[in-house]
Amino acid sequence: MRFAAIADVHGNYLALEAVVADIRAQGIDDIVNLGDMASGPLDARRTMDALMALDAVHVLGNHDRYLIDRPPEKMGSWDRPAHAQLEPDHLDWLRAVPPTQIFRDQVFLCHATPDSDEVYWLETVTPDGSVKMSPLEAIEKEAERISQSLILCAHTHIARAVRLADGRMIVNPGSVGSPGYRDVHPFPHVMEAGTPDARYAILEFVDGALRATFRHVPYDHDAMAALARRNGQPELASALATGWIR
Repeated sequence: MRFAAIADVHGNYLALEAVVADIRAQGIDDIVNLGDMASGPLDARRTMDALMALDAVHVLGNHDRYLIDRPPEKMGSWDRPAHAQLEPDHLDWLRAVPPTQIFRDQVFLCHATPDSDEVYWLETVTPDGSVKMSPLEAIEKEAERISQSLILCAHTHIARAVRLADGRMIVNPGSVGSPGYRDVHPFPHVMEAGTPDARYAILEFVDGALRATFRHVPYDHDAMAALARRNGQPELASALATGWIR
């Protein structure tokens, strides 16, 4: 089994287009999408059209849920502009996407953790805003009820693989479309990938062993940074241009 995992596109159509082209160039047909598809001040409509046409297995992210579980006046600064671009068929399609899925019996898919679409799993934020890797014991506790040998999550936009004591692996493929952001939960902090490239992961089982390969794909990130800047998001523009929040 060999497939690609994408996540956190956040309305960045150009990054999605580049990643899908790279996936096809690797000879891969199967794709799983771990959510947060449209929200952001970028190109939500074009992104959703592409994802809906993609033959992939999808799960719902927290920002996808925000687009369908509240009125626009209650939405945040990334969700409201995306919602304004979307048509009813986009939102109806999102309503049918589940929060978790099992892929080919061997892979558990979720956006953040098995029980929440908002909680960090592989990273922990400390009260001073530092971001560090979560303790192995805490990571394993969240995986207790999952029997699959491979678990995929997203949400933090940071590509990472963690091998559990029992041999299972948890993989976050990183973000296709947003290499940095600022958040206030659970404490104010920033997440930064350090480069503007679009990210995804290739997962394969070879002779019974799991192999994860992280791909960084160049694309016209300056065009998307300019769009974010025009839409009043200078910090996102910085992340798209450089991989850093400035």
